[in-house]
Amino acid sequence: MRKLKRLTLGALLAFLLVSCQSYKKVPYLQDTAFVNDTEQSVLQTGVKVMPKDLLTIAVSCSTPELAAPFNLVNSSTDAPQQYLVDNQGNINFPVLGEIHVGGLTKLEIENLIIDKLKVYLKEAPLVTVRIVNYRISVLGEVNKPGSFVVSNEKINLLEALAMAGDLTIYGVRDNVKLIRTGQDNKQEIITMDLNKAETVLSPYYQLQQNDIIYVTPNKTKAKNSDVGTSTGLWFSGISILMSIANLLIGILR
Repeated sequence: MRKLKRLTLGALLAFLLVSCQSYKKVPYLQDTAFVNDTEQSVLQTGVKVMPKDLLTIAVSCSTPELAAPFNLVNSSTDAPQQYLVDNQGNINFPVLGEIHVGGLTKLEIENLIIDKLKVYLKEAPLVTVRIVNYRISVLGEVNKPGSFVVSNEKINLLEALAMAGDLTIYGVRDNVKLIRTGQDNKQEIITMDLNKAETVLSPYYQLQQNDIIYVTPNKTKAKNSDVGTSTGLWFSGISILMSIANLLIGILR
């Protein structure tokens, strides 16, 4: 009897220990003291324009008539003309012709166009460049997978996951994949660990346009793909095991 009682208590303790270990894999950004104590120097270089980006470029000056030739409008929509960056990183801009913008930040493109416009305008114009198709995609074990347009052209990993409704209970927090296409059209896959606070210091924490985030499913989801995302079954299982353990302890006394 005593031996059976010890085995029951041991099994219950082991179950609780496993539950605690599983919980440690759930919270984001653990060990924040390490990040807070680390000297950080984050250089914000701005978003760099890539092939297949769509740009709008607005030129303005004190005399609107002089700036008009540089501000094309789509005749069917009355919206500003969009410029597609080709595979070589070039766009065709009115009057100025072909301009290489690939690999440049928006500020660099604005300054480049201002410099080229000196020949045509007596005063320095105001040039504003926007990336209109800046989007990221979030797939896998999130509540609302999909592609999301980022209007302010700035987003980090956690913000992207928030837009996708956060990870489900089946998402592996320490194995989030970031798929990125570089300026040379080469792809790289980076593994991000959301459990570690130091992830915010990674150069990949700030996302770029067209980044794809894939949240890997855990083994439970892989083995039970027909089970929904509700955690009710998990809690019900714990309650049943606790009830059985209490019943056995009562019988064996």
